[in-house]
Amino acid sequence: MATYIGLDLGTSSLKAILIDVDETVLAEHTVPLSVQRPHDGWSEQDPASWAAATDAALAALAGKADCSALAGIGLSGHMHGATLLDAEDRVLRPCMLWNDTRSAAQAARMDADPRYRTITGNIVFPGFTAPKVDWVRETQPEVFDKIAKILLPKDYLRLHLTGGHVAEMSDAAGTAWFDTGARDWSDALLADCHLSRAQMPSLVEGSAISGRLRDGFGLPPVPVAGGAGDNAAAAIGAGVVQDGTAFLSLGTSGVLFAANDGYRPDPATAVHTFCHAVPGTWHQMGVILAATDALEWLARLTGQTAAELTRDLGPLQAPGRTLFLPYLGGERTPHNNAAIRGQFLHLDHATDAKAATRAVLEGVAFAFADSRDALAATGTTIRQALAIGGGAKSAYWLEVLATVLGFPLDVPRAGDFGAALGAARLGRMAATGAGAEIATTPPIERTVTPDAGLTAAFAEGHARYRDSYQALKGLH
Repeated sequence: MATYIGLDLGTSSLKAILIDVDETVLAEHTVPLSVQRPHDGWSEQDPASWAAATDAALAALAGKADCSALAGIGLSGHMHGATLLDAEDRVLRPCMLWNDTRSAAQAARMDADPRYRTITGNIVFPGFTAPKVDWVRETQPEVFDKIAKILLPKDYLRLHLTGGHVAEMSDAAGTAWFDTGARDWSDALLADCHLSRAQMPSLVEGSAISGRLRDGFGLPPVPVAGGAGDNAAAAIGAGVVQDGTAFLSLGTSGVLFAANDGYRPDPATAVHTFCHAVPGTWHQMGVILAATDALEWLARLTGQTAAELTRDLGPLQAPGRTLFLPYLGGERTPHNNAAIRGQFLHLDHATDAKAATRAVLEGVAFAFADSRDALAATGTTIRQALAIGGGAKSAYWLEVLATVLGFPLDVPRAGDFGAALGAARLGRMAATGAGAEIATTPPIERTVTPDAGLTAAFAEGHARYRDSYQALKGLH
């Protein structure tokens, strides 16, 4: 029976899974990764750590299961990273990650040029690839002058695996150099950044073959799929491909994702409009930069783990007076504000760890509600969504989210239905010619519905949250 590998390059770890055609997970392995933050707003990783993690993960899979029937590999990874290579494919500097906001000035300058929104369908956010590379041009010209190729993080893994410089549509759409409607690089936007198409990887669809695994890994020379950016890959893993389907991801960042059968950009909302991972499809998403990251921040502050903080919160209750704004490193949807920072409001002597935890969970939920409203402004209404990501293990948090958002959240049965599975599915599509029909939805364990008795209280809390953002914005 044929098997497939999915590699998911996350911010904090690289995950590898081996599945069969029935999508039984035969083996899995995770390698931790670290992030360097040398200055406020900076977030970097060494691409060599990704390659080493990949080698370790593939070796671990081969040690846990028979990989002789391996038929394909798919890739997923965090988006927007600027991996700069010279003519010998040597990394020129640490990769600036998706949550690196140092290039706010460059992003603002690009976004003021109407061509960017018109061509890409998106605001130019500081976390996108183009402004970060322009920051390098302005501040590190000796590095910029040596750039021969610019790769997104998962595409650097592809180079390591296949030797080829290739990207795919869903990830490329998050660079601010991409004509999202035409699914191609924009020569005009590249030229505006003093770059050329020759410095970009070639393009394939996520379900197409991008190359073959080279020698040296102890595995067959199988096709490697184009793959997808992490959220598009998660959508493939969750079966969110058909128009109107959606998921909510509670990971390091937070994503409210809706699949579209057409290209429907509305940059003014700060909603991302990107290509999906299979041909002829697109997607929209609201993105918040700190979801479980906000809870982990509180855990570090209190000396407790996130699981300990959320373990005994009791039944759902109305939000307290304490508010938390989760803008620890700026915010994307709907604010597009790299300078804003998080804030606790209305603390008093009675505020203990449980109250602070509830405020953090509620603050993240209110940020998701802002993304819901931004999506609605584009004409995309979400009526139900799949809940995925590590934060979805918290029953209390899901109750808060469903009540704040006003729609049910489906919780899948235990299993991996995220980006690693989506990557493996794309590997199978590339190897067999299968289409999006294999991207099925997972079996649902339970559905969390809004608490009608608390809807008004949480709506009032969201209104106070929005007012607090406006006041905080005036301070920055």
